[in-house]
Amino acid sequence: MKHVLIALAFLLPVNAALAADTVGLTRLDLPAAHHGRDVQTAIMYPASGGTETVLGENPVFFGTSVNEQAQALPGKYPVVLLSHGWGGNYLRMGWLARGLAAKGAVVVAVNHPNSTTGDLNYQSALNHWTRAQDLSAALDHVLQDPAFAAVIDPSRIYAAGYSYGGWTALSLAGLKGRAEGFDQYCRAAGDGSDFCRELKKAGVEISSFDRTKWHASYKDRRVAAAAAIDPGLTWGLTARDASELDVPVLLIGLGQGKDRLQATDTSAAGSNFEAVFPAAKVEHVAPAMHFTALGTCKPAGEAILIEEKDDPVCTDPPGTDRKAVQDRIISLLAKHFELY
Repeated sequence: MKHVLIALAFLLPVNAALAADTVGLTRLDLPAAHHGRDVQTAIMYPASGGTETVLGENPVFFGTSVNEQAQALPGKYPVVLLSHGWGGNYLRMGWLARGLAAKGAVVVAVNHPNSTTGDLNYQSALNHWTRAQDLSAALDHVLQDPAFAAVIDPSRIYAAGYSYGGWTALSLAGLKGRAEGFDQYCRAAGDGSDFCRELKKAGVEISSFDRTKWHASYKDRRVAAAAAIDPGLTWGLTARDASELDVPVLLIGLGQGKDRLQATDTSAAGSNFEAVFPAAKVEHVAPAMHFTALGTCKPAGEAILIEEKDDPVCTDPPGTDRKAVQDRIISLLAKHFELY
């Protein structure tokens, strides 16, 4: 990612349709033995009271409103573990976290060490298993936290994510990785893939990764369903890799035709994930493109990024309505997870 895109990772969209709902936000630093350091964690939930805070307002993106130090509303709510993309952070997916919390979920998101904003190590970031471990550890905490344990239904634990985070959600649900498939994708894509080009420039050799860890299962058996928005790392998988993926899965693809990002196209010949796991429910949202899920841009946002010569984060296909795309994604996940 270029420097301006990384700088924008803390920016969030407005979800006006949910503005009347109070969503609480609690931020924690949780210990993670597998990293040897704390993991920044955010929890959003149906709430009352607290202090309203607007997160992420800047000249490019709109902000979103949450209430810090708010009290969770009484009830029994499902948990949604939410994972961000490569170089992103939990705030980047704040519109989705808030949307699901307003629908009646306790949303637990983390900043994944080594693959988050300001902390992106190209070599360590591809240790994809640590991301699943991040969310399992966060779930361990929230199930025992007196502030949330009483309002959580432990039989309804779900996982969701975007891009690399989509893979993390599928990993938690039981999907195993295949390093050879990702290596083959980058060899075929070459410099045609910005991501693969950046890995090459950083000296990352996919063939050098620990195959035992890459191909192992990181299934969290508490996860009862998963949803992945434009998931990464799905190339070259086999039915054997999906043998433990035994929960309902929703795949959401952004864009169609030339607007579809090949690296996250689960129906592409190289990925073929939809054929490997035909039980998945597949939904396509268009017009849109991969970056449409990053937030709602202000009117001047696209021009600012063009001037900065950054990635076209705000340049959508003609006819794209980001607010409508966000609402559609929230609705699809709410239905899949049977939220109210």
